[in-house]
Amino acid sequence: MGRNIENLEYCQTDYEDFQQCLYQQLEQLKDVLAKPTFGQEPLKLGAELELYLVDEHGQVSLSNQLLLDQLQDEQFQHELNQYNLELNLSPVKQSGKPFSALLTEMKLKTDKLNKVAEQYNISVVPIGILPTLKQQHLNSEFMTDLGRYHCLSKQLYQQRGDDFSINISGEEPVSITVSDICAEGANTSFQVHMMTPIEKFNQVFNAAQLTLPLVTAIAANSPLFLGKRLWDETRIALFKQSIDIRQQKSAWQEPARVNFGFGWLRDNVWQLFAEAVSLYPPVLPVMLNSKPNGKLPRLDELSLHMGTLWPWHRPIYDHHNNGHMRIEFRAIPAGPTNIDMLANAAFAIGLANGLASNIDEMTAIVPFRYAEYNFYRAAKHGLEAKILWPLKNKYHAEETNITDVIAALMPVARKGLQDLNIDNDEISLFLDVIDQRLQHKVTGAIWQKRSQKHYEQTLDKDSACQALVQEYIKNVKTGKPVSSWKQL
Repeated sequence: MGRNIENLEYCQTDYEDFQQCLYQQLEQLKDVLAKPTFGQEPLKLGAELELYLVDEHGQVSLSNQLLLDQLQDEQFQHELNQYNLELNLSPVKQSGKPFSALLTEMKLKTDKLNKVAEQYNISVVPIGILPTLKQQHLNSEFMTDLGRYHCLSKQLYQQRGDDFSINISGEEPVSITVSDICAEGANTSFQVHMMTPIEKFNQVFNAAQLTLPLVTAIAANSPLFLGKRLWDETRIALFKQSIDIRQQKSAWQEPARVNFGFGWLRDNVWQLFAEAVSLYPPVLPVMLNSKPNGKLPRLDELSLHMGTLWPWHRPIYDHHNNGHMRIEFRAIPAGPTNIDMLANAAFAIGLANGLASNIDEMTAIVPFRYAEYNFYRAAKHGLEAKILWPLKNKYHAEETNITDVIAALMPVARKGLQDLNIDNDEISLFLDVIDQRLQHKVTGAIWQKRSQKHYEQTLDKDSACQALVQEYIKNVKTGKPVSSWKQL
């Protein structure tokens, strides 16, 4: 979806041709994965950080183009809405001190961004959902004026044939309708890319799926939407509903384009691409006709199709050199601070690699539907969640406090990072951030909810959200992890 797309209208032949192209590229991918040299590349990590832009009152600032013009830095890119920006970090080696390397570049780049933004009284906020966001900010007036966004919005709306419904439970439930996909842009995340050896892909991917509820609970930073207290990680529900094009009333229904998955990965990564082509009709039937570049096929149309689906863990094919597959961790929210986000990444990657060696035994005991249940419980209740996990008896999953499971698996995360040849002091630095959150029972979501309630004692809701955002920004500027922030 990084390419610009100008055409807003497509005919039936366009869809049919594109579908045939997807079938052909699935066959090509099968051949690529069978090559003995595929994936023989140095393992690296990368990340993308989505950010909010706000004015001096903590309200959204429609300034992404202004800042991009001033920055002249290709690592900063547009996002769906004018009040968001994306920072693409440089890939780093997985071994040694990868998280520190990413942290150094994040600080360098965000310092540069903040310096430019301050000239216009704009603040940059890494947060899952901005508490001061209002319903009027969720329409096309606020969309970034690029063809690919207009095209995606129009195609998704046409396939749905009606407004998008958003109904989220919580302490203060929300029920609204929106006429386009701008509500999707309300969700900002820290998306981590991990190159994964093809021979280990199944095990690591399944382990990432199984442990995602633990990461979601300890990383939660999106408790407020339209000023109302909802889920600890409201992004999970909002993202799914904001681009849900399904309207069918038949017994069988196309699955949501934002989803947890359909079962444990049993064959190989090709299965995930085949599912995507089989289950989902094309939304953007754009024939890119890219020229070959290297010894492996580009598979651009297949990659474009995958970019119109949003699983919480997405496989990414890369054709460069000997090619590789990587896992995109999509469920980690933005914020609160740089070190918090890198700690979340370290925890997620450590768990995925640490549990991979015995994941087949775990998935035999924990049905996939249990894992999906756990994910939504963690998103809704955060550290208060109870999940189904074989903690007391390794052959029987039973309802358990998620904090107990996180604590029990901290050594697994450490081992997983050690298996990647990450330095021990690096591991301790970032996993200690997770451990401090666990010990103090504080996440970004918990801090936000407590702070909003504190301000609501003397202020109306809008003013309380404004005060919350301004206090949050002050804490972000310290660079200290959220577990050390003053509790209001």
